[in-house]
Amino acid sequence: MKKLIAILGFVLPSLSMAAGSNYPLDEANYDLTDKASLQRGAQIFMNYCLGCHQNQYQRYSRTFNDLGIPEELGEKHLQFTGEKVTDYITSAMPQEGAGEWFGNPPPDLTLVARVRGADWLYTYLRSFYADDSRPFGVNNKVFPDVGMPHVLEELQGVPRETYEERMVDGEMKEVYVGIKSDGTGTLSPSEYDQAVLDLVNYLVYTGEPSRLEAESIGRWVLIFALVLGIFVYLLKKEYWREVK
Repeated sequence: MKKLIAILGFVLPSLSMAAGSNYPLDEANYDLTDKASLQRGAQIFMNYCLGCHQNQYQRYSRTFNDLGIPEELGEKHLQFTGEKVTDYITSAMPQEGAGEWFGNPPPDLTLVARVRGADWLYTYLRSFYADDSRPFGVNNKVFPDVGMPHVLEELQGVPRETYEERMVDGEMKEVYVGIKSDGTGTLSPSEYDQAVLDLVNYLVYTGEPSRLEAESIGRWVLIFALVLGIFVYLLKKEYWREVK
């Protein structure tokens, strides 16, 4: 019984994550060493996401320090709710009201990149499209019947499903070819893709702020283990040299 419970504990979360759309995911080529991208991503998060979502396990001070943002600039341009620089990054939206307005309270996004994956986030944020049947007028290819508005529409413009007539099995049919903006956004399609990638880069960072440091330490540990292994092997040969 204990073994069965343990197996279910590993399998069920993966099944829940697998549920939903089979929409193909685009690769998010994020770079945690790109401080400029991380800073832009933090700016987008604070301006467009923090109104509903939170980074409640991440402090402003840690974020500013890791991303190379002077605290005085961070407090002036990235803090909007009167919090102190040592506070956690939380939303001013009351959770009770959020649950009523959106059906469910908007989730905390500190670990969303570790749970969903960077590719999922990158594709999701670029897969909203206009749908008048939905409460907020938009739907999403990756997350069908999504319960949130397209908060980045100001940047992208109104995204619409695009179809083209193509020959399929000997006859002309309208085939879905992707999502295209109407051009009313403040960014071009390539600029919007880069903005989304910056935001994903930031969310990957918040999911594991010490990742680069851990990877650096890990490399040195492997080098140390390799060198130590050589000496241990030579020592073993020396001790057992006369043993036949």
